[in-house]
Amino acid sequence: MSTLSIRIPDNKYERLKNLAASKKISVNKLFDELTTQALTEYDVQSMFEMRAARGDFTRGLETLNKLDHLDHSNQ
Repeated sequence: MSTLSIRIPDNKYERLKNLAASKKISVNKLFDELTTQALTEYDVQSMFEMRAARGDFTRGLETLNKLDHLDHSNQ
């Protein structure tokens, strides 16, 4: 496992602490969840772009539906 140090404004850090507390998790766990979400969105977008480049319209739409599902599950 890696350790990462980041610099963010104090007010943003306070807001992140409040968000983590509202979810009853640590700031570390919150960052883990947020990075997982960002990487998943990136992977889906990459998959869509690859399929679009091959001209596979049906699979492209299936990928968009997965991305739309991700957006709605995080609201």
